[in-house]
Amino acid sequence: MTDPQTTAPVGPDPDLLYSEDEDALRAAVRSLLADRGDPATVLAGLEADRAFDPALWRALATEIGTAGLLVPERLGGAGASAREAAVVLEELGRSVAAVPYLTSAVVAVTALLGCPCDRPEVAAPLAALAEGSTVGVLALPLPTAPGGLPEPAVRADAGGVLTGRVTSVADAVAAELLLVWAQAPEGPALYAVDAAAEGVRTDTVTPLDLTRPLGHLAFDGARGTLLATGERARAAVERALLTGAGLLASEQLGVAEWCLTETVRYTAERTQFARPVGSFQALKHRMAALWLEVASARAAARNAADALATDSPDAAVAVAVAQAYCAPVAVRAAEECLQLHGGIGMTWEHPAHLFLKRAKSDELALGSPGRHRQALAGLVGLDAP
Repeated sequence: MTDPQTTAPVGPDPDLLYSEDEDALRAAVRSLLADRGDPATVLAGLEADRAFDPALWRALATEIGTAGLLVPERLGGAGASAREAAVVLEELGRSVAAVPYLTSAVVAVTALLGCPCDRPEVAAPLAALAEGSTVGVLALPLPTAPGGLPEPAVRADAGGVLTGRVTSVADAVAAELLLVWAQAPEGPALYAVDAAAEGVRTDTVTPLDLTRPLGHLAFDGARGTLLATGERARAAVERALLTGAGLLASEQLGVAEWCLTETVRYTAERTQFARPVGSFQALKHRMAALWLEVASARAAARNAADALATDSPDAAVAVAVAQAYCAPVAVRAAEECLQLHGGIGMTWEHPAHLFLKRAKSDELALGSPGRHRQALAGLVGLDAP
């Protein structure tokens, strides 16, 4: 199949629909989260100063088996794809659950898959992440975007001893395995480091989004295990960032869907002048406009997930489009939810603020919308003058 105007080969049309298996996975994850990770439960955990829910993570990662979705069966995983992982992230966005799925089961797993998986030092941690017995994170600042990989902030000597500091690492406080982008004597490299090892310190910080805690990582003589070097290491990290950004759009979609659904429900129940406020034309128009944006965000997020799942040559374009569009939609949906709930929406007791904070945090995670628009312009040859 070719493009009639350019005669360049193009791939099959993306499949934006959900399969029966994906619907079944959604039902299982949604049931678990409704029982043990709904927004009220998340809020109670934050009040108890518990940002990470280990029990919920074990149930999600191990009992349902979502931690290994992206890992091939021969390496101990489920052998699924980014499409299934996207469904999980949609549901996690709808509940703002405090679990490290994006950072561990998506970003860290993808980084390891880019390393030589036939080596035991790669296969063993990958299997541990796939079965959900270990939480891993890629030690890079949360705002790091695909194509924007910085020079390593950590240095490694010939013996694999690491020195340096990485700031604003998402879910660092929950991590047991750190994948560290470092500068080795022979060039850039990726190392695996035990988060509890001597010479590793994690300093917690208070982020805007309390459900996705941040930490500053300091390495002072910590010993790492070499996973990959040179272009292999760089490609593994870049693919992890691209996959993370693409599937983050599905989480943003879930945030927006919850906000829209909750706003419609609330405005149908709240009355003013003896009428439901949702019947007022001005509010109808606002919610209808938001519904159109959420529907468009679903198409963009599904396109990115499908492109990653099929390893499409246009995956980078699909991810840039999804992030440039879905991030602002999630923020707008959360802002509308907060405002249209009136006074109660401004309180700590109502979970609306959790979704606004997650949406604002996600807007900066793995590249801002502006950064992705800039990347998109370069990818499609529409650079600004």
